Amino acid sequence: MTLSDYPRDMIGYGRTPPDPRWPKGARIAVQFVINYEEGAENNILHGDEAAEGYMAEASAIVPLPGRRNASVETMYEYGSRAGFWRLYRIFTERNVPVTVYGVAMALARNPEAVAAMNEADWEIASHGYRWIDHQTMGVDEERWHLKKAIEVHTQATGSRPLGLFIGRGTIATQQLVAEEGGFRYSSDSYADDLPYWEEKFSPPLLIIPYALDSNDMRFVTGTGFTCGDEFYSYLRDSFDLLYAEGETAPKMLNIGLHGRIVGRPGRAASLARFIDYVLEHDKVWLCRRIDIAEHWNTHQPPA
Repeated sequence: MTLSDYPRDMIGYGRTPPDPRWPKGARIAVQFVINYEEGAENNILHGDEAAEGYMAEASAIVPLPGRRNASVETMYEYGSRAGFWRLYRIFTERNVPVTVYGVAMALARNPEAVAAMNEADWEIASHGYRWIDHQTMGVDEERWHLKKAIEVHTQATGSRPLGLFIGRGTIATQQLVAEEGGFRYSSDSYADDLPYWEEKFSPPLLIIPYALDSNDMRFVTGTGFTCGDEFYSYLRDSFDLLYAEGETAPKMLNIGLHGRIVGRPGRAASLARFIDYVLEHDKVWLCRRIDIAEHWNTHQPPA
């Protein structure tokens, strides 16, 4: 492989990123995601070899083959039983739009939560069929999971997903999304502060990058947030810098959330405080990811 054959784009927009022309002259697009995964994680009840050991409150848990883990199960159950509803109240009371990354199997297990998402006019994007690692899947297996995700998602929500974020996908994930043809965007990228077109596909695929640094998962995955004040401070600093940059070069801020994590009271308070801080600023576009996709397609179409 020569330097010119390198299959990764290390340049992006470079020193001259495009002006996204956010609505009403906004300096920043702020987008909140609630990841709804509970009930689709690894569990022998779902045919898996062992219990879930990822993104649970107790980080020292080692899954045992053929065994359920009651502690992990109830940590995930908290997300759908209590945490989701706390987040639902925080966002709907403030009339702030949300995109849900919904794992299809999880959505199908909680029709009441899905009804609430639809009532609030939240976007329900696809987070795959199962909340499991796709890295060991072959292309055909991953293609099956994608088709199954669309099928079950459509049955559970009443409409097919227009956006997709697998989160633990493969090098083939974006190719499969482009091949399927019904998605308006993919978010399996962390590569930029703005959306961009992946033009190696025909037609080009819109990528709306996600972020893990401004994600509540850092409460439960190694070094990260230890309390709500740290979470609030990090989100506020991220917002302040991007808001300042946005005077000449508007950007986008993603905040990733989980009911089982930031839905806990001591963390939810910091989230509410941050939302109220954002609402104090006037040059902000609060939106869903599908809104970003539609805006970008209109104002920044592929070359």
